[in-house]
Amino acid sequence: MTEKTLGIIGGSGLYDLPGLEGRETVDLETPFGKPSDVLVTGKLHGVRMAFLPRHGRGHRLSPSELPFRANVHAMKQLGMSTVVGISAVGSMKIDLRPGELVIVDQFIDRTRGRTEESTFFGKGCVAHAHFADPIWEPLRQLALRAARKAGAVAHDGGTYLCMEGPLFSTRAESRLYRQWDVDVIGMTNLQEAKLAREAEIAYSTIALVTDYDCWHEVEGDVDVSAVLAVLKANADLAQRVVMELARATSELEEPISAEGCMEHAVMTSPDAITADARRRLDLLIGKYLG
Repeated sequence: MTEKTLGIIGGSGLYDLPGLEGRETVDLETPFGKPSDVLVTGKLHGVRMAFLPRHGRGHRLSPSELPFRANVHAMKQLGMSTVVGISAVGSMKIDLRPGELVIVDQFIDRTRGRTEESTFFGKGCVAHAHFADPIWEPLRQLALRAARKAGAVAHDGGTYLCMEGPLFSTRAESRLYRQWDVDVIGMTNLQEAKLAREAEIAYSTIALVTDYDCWHEVEGDVDVSAVLAVLKANADLAQRVVMELARATSELEEPISAEGCMEHAVMTSPDAITADARRRLDLLIGKYLG
């Protein structure tokens, strides 16, 4: 039977994953540099796990500084076939309340300075991945069931607008995004979803609502103290969701896999792919490079 694996990228407020059996610390180097921090590996409910704090322990890295490519490549190096990114977000709708979860299914990209960190390709090899449905649906459904079993109020589906940051929205931006029917707003998860697809890793997002951005007429505008207060109050919930997600993964008849999704994505002729590009991409999609 194929081994079941689950990678967790922890966002603001989630810097460790307690309870791992056979816990080890792994310091990796990737063709795209070092990830945000050392990774922690071990097992939960028999599932091989890898955990990475997105912003580094102590929250050292801002959203625009994150080594997204190295983070996702590190998960691939450790053999993770599925990755779930947990993220703090602002709510753009009245019925998505602080402390609740949104298991999103779509993204809108409003980042500007992350072109290089948004793809593994270019510089000797061009590819275009299918991305109409950016979240891997079987994993999303598993995350939704796990969140609800853990006792969370978890909303099924929603659009995550990914902004550049590190500043929060202006009031005009917040009102505009509500006109676009956006559900939540954050600063990190879209790049992870893009890179996971290119790496043939099944990816899903669990978005923890911490505030109402700055559009709400009664609730206060978002600030760091409000975000941290909600994260602290829900730290145990996030841990329970991960535990239930590991348990649900262990009970699957077959592991969830995105294997094969890049088979027809490469545009560059094999004889035109540079040696350096082959080196960078070997672990990810080397079997398709001819």
